[in-house]
Amino acid sequence: MIRGKKENPRSELSSSFLFKFGALSLFHKPYMKKMVGAGNGLFYPILGIASCVAFLYLSFGDDLKVSYHNSQEPGLGFVQRNGTQFMVDGRPFYINGWNSFWLMDHFVDDDRRPRVGAMLQAGAKMGFTVCRTWAFNDGGYNALQISPGQFDERVFKALDNVIAQAKQHGIRLLLSLVNNLKAYGGKTQYVNWAWEEGIGLSSSNDSFFYDPSIKKYFKHFVKAVLTRKNTVTGIEYRNDPTIFGWELMNEPQCSSDPSGDTLQDWIEEMSAFVKSIDKNHLLTVGLEGFYGPKNPKRLTVNPNPWASELGSDFVRNSKISAIDFASVHIYPDHWAPDQEFEDKLKFVSKWMLSHIEDGHYELNKPIFFTEFGLSNLNKGFQPDHRDRFYRTVFDIIYKSAKRNRAGAGALVWQLFVEGMEEFNDDFGIVPWERQSTYKILTEQSCRMARINGNAQRNLNLKELCLQKQ
Repeated sequence: MIRGKKENPRSELSSSFLFKFGALSLFHKPYMKKMVGAGNGLFYPILGIASCVAFLYLSFGDDLKVSYHNSQEPGLGFVQRNGTQFMVDGRPFYINGWNSFWLMDHFVDDDRRPRVGAMLQAGAKMGFTVCRTWAFNDGGYNALQISPGQFDERVFKALDNVIAQAKQHGIRLLLSLVNNLKAYGGKTQYVNWAWEEGIGLSSSNDSFFYDPSIKKYFKHFVKAVLTRKNTVTGIEYRNDPTIFGWELMNEPQCSSDPSGDTLQDWIEEMSAFVKSIDKNHLLTVGLEGFYGPKNPKRLTVNPNPWASELGSDFVRNSKISAIDFASVHIYPDHWAPDQEFEDKLKFVSKWMLSHIEDGHYELNKPIFFTEFGLSNLNKGFQPDHRDRFYRTVFDIIYKSAKRNRAGAGALVWQLFVEGMEEFNDDFGIVPWERQSTYKILTEQSCRMARINGNAQRNLNLKELCLQKQ
């Protein structure tokens, strides 16, 4: 793979992807989401902050890492769960945050490293409290796991530094452990490793979920990550409250078994394994939120009939005792591309309220909308469409939190700093380039913080929210 040119983890546009999913793409729209594209907008003053951080990193490089400290809060406590609420230090913890999958990958390279600090600093200044990012890269360029059980210490140290910098800025990290998609290796790489060694039961990607050798590979990786001693902070990952929690897999699907039994068994086994090593952190599956065939009363909520045939089931998968909270994604335009924009907004409301209701009545667990985005490639797309979409998501989350219901927060997909066009997709934004979008994002930070009193405890939120009163 050419240095610096990597497959976007959400686009899946490689030739191998087209071969695998070409026959399905007309029907399974989730596989077509997030192709390369970039938005335009207005410059916003926070760019000065990001530029300053970038200058510091370019000037001093690794010398900065020895002085990490948390300037935002006097020590982070572990995030816990009490019924449908996240809790920190005995207070409800409601979340406004974002996705930047690329943090570890970028920290490996000297020329791209400044982007990590710039993004974390900008997120903190926007009042965000959680960032979701990849803690995996299996095979390929800048691989964390070069081959089964073999790790690149250079990349592991990059992840160490990402966690240390997040702590410095008062940001918690939701760390995903493997990809269902091919980007950054994913389950396809695990299957290929087993097949190449002559021990794989099948060349099917779904053998990731049932092949004993592949499950052993994954467990070895999970243990290595959870027990890793951070070379910057000296803290094992499993003992570091900077980590919000673990996500087993990004968007798991096992379409070879639409009944859902294969994926259910895998989640039960792997969630128990994670908890046997790490009892401090919360754990989620990483689901998109589709309802399966064993939940007929909810099938009408799915965006299309294909959603029930992917081997996942939101309620069934999330009920597993070792799973602490349920994740949901929101992509109305790629799930139902032919709908008019107003109908998409109606679907978003129905989709979110259904899952929040499940969290309250079926699961007794928080519902965390860990990805949501609206494509700028939609026919007739207007920049204000994205603002209205964000506002719809945020209003539902806020109203749920105000009522002490299960809606715990949301993470926008995805945020970048300037100069990252090759990593962008039709969902990504540089948030300060469009003033109206920036305002919506920061106002949500303040609304959520005021509910749990965090606006007075976090210096960034205190400063930000005083300006918005």
